[in-house]
Amino acid sequence: MIATEDEQKKMMATEERERNKDRDLETRPSYRFPNAVLQTSFGRTEVIDNTLNPDFVQKYILDYFFEEKQNLRFDLYDVDSKSPDLSKHDFLGQIYCTLGEIVGSSGSRLEKPLGGIPGKKCGTIILTAEELDNCRDCATMQFCANKLDKKDFFVTQPLHDQHTHTAHDFIGEFTTSYRELARGQSQFTVYEVVNPKKKLKKRKYINSGTVTLLSFSVESEYTFLDYIKGGTQIHFTVAIDFTASNGNPSQSTSLHYMNPYQMNAYAMALKAVGEIIQDYDSDKMFPALGFGAKLPPDGRVSHEFPLNGNVDNPYCNGMEGILEAYHQSLKTVQLYGPTNFAPVVNHVARYAEAVQDGSQYFVLLIITDGVISDMAQTKEAIVNVSVVLLGPMVELDGDEIRISSRGKLAERDIVQFVPFRDYMDRTGNHVLSMARLAKDVLAEIPEQFISYMKSRAIKPNQDPQPCKSKDPALHTQI
Repeated sequence: MIATEDEQKKMMATEERERNKDRDLETRPSYRFPNAVLQTSFGRTEVIDNTLNPDFVQKYILDYFFEEKQNLRFDLYDVDSKSPDLSKHDFLGQIYCTLGEIVGSSGSRLEKPLGGIPGKKCGTIILTAEELDNCRDCATMQFCANKLDKKDFFVTQPLHDQHTHTAHDFIGEFTTSYRELARGQSQFTVYEVVNPKKKLKKRKYINSGTVTLLSFSVESEYTFLDYIKGGTQIHFTVAIDFTASNGNPSQSTSLHYMNPYQMNAYAMALKAVGEIIQDYDSDKMFPALGFGAKLPPDGRVSHEFPLNGNVDNPYCNGMEGILEAYHQSLKTVQLYGPTNFAPVVNHVARYAEAVQDGSQYFVLLIITDGVISDMAQTKEAIVNVSVVLLGPMVELDGDEIRISSRGKLAERDIVQFVPFRDYMDRTGNHVLSMARLAKDVLAEIPEQFISYMKSRAIKPNQDPQPCKSKDPALHTQI
């Protein structure tokens, strides 16, 4: 068969396209995983050659702190030579995120679009976090003793006779192993209690009694990140003090001072805490309330009003939405008083009582300047519900003495006291002072969170589902 001249040209063009296609495959760029930087560079991955979808093997071990904003940066490069200098390679894109964003995402898996090159789509990057496994087994065992040397009573191993206000008398000791105890009660779990000194002195000495294992059980301890990875959301609510004791917002001595050039003390504190805790709420919608102000148009005093003015839906979109609503409220309400906490605590309590399955955990941040006026009612609200209250009222902090109301104790330490004014940096270094504030405010939350889940025997979800948006109808009782 003889091809015409046109057909020969078409065949030559086809062959050329095929050769170009092969050449394209040969010259596709290799990709380097981000030069991940956490303050200083902490590592670089291996190079994955000739693929548009590199799956990097290199892992990095980072210390995780819930109460800190841990900034991360990832830069992606196309490596064209053996030079370790990344500036000599093609930049493909970058992202900024926090470690909290990664662990707070569903399944601790964060997917974000790459940026850094104006007007160009750079693809996406997927980051995953996994908690390093330590021994989480918690062993509970019960013993009974028989025919011990005549003493008062004994405690733990080695065995001691425990007197009040006097030194303890040593009775004896025995040794065993975890493996032996794990076999459970049997003829092999009766232990002779031996006093070495008596054994040396008395030729006919046998023992100082026996101890028998009655029960032995092992349970796995779940961590804060187990629940977060399982889909538990931290529901953050803020309540801001609008009482007159804060001072006139038009004067620089006021904590509410509306400075056109920088954020006031309330805004800085809110931003410092909120930017950390927002990573654990998927839709970034937060209720924001005020208390202690006269509201327009009739001058009614309210201790539970929405900063955005919407009584049916007090949610604000992210930290920026809360700050915008706060500044707008300062322009419309009149600072008044008194300083009542109970209404905003009960507001969060109503919502918390509707969600008892562990899918959400509730944190209430109260930012206030001063002396609480309804201490008894606030204690009652805290005792009756499982809500975390963060605010500057030392009498409400249960670190030393558990909060009580009318003889009833709060089931957990659920209040963290932070003296707000102690963090006002007179030198103007507000970034560091607010970072310290956020760290101290949030430090106890993981422990309080675990305490809540344990008290209700709630286990982490092993199959996390996509998070649902919050129902504003639950907040209509303002």
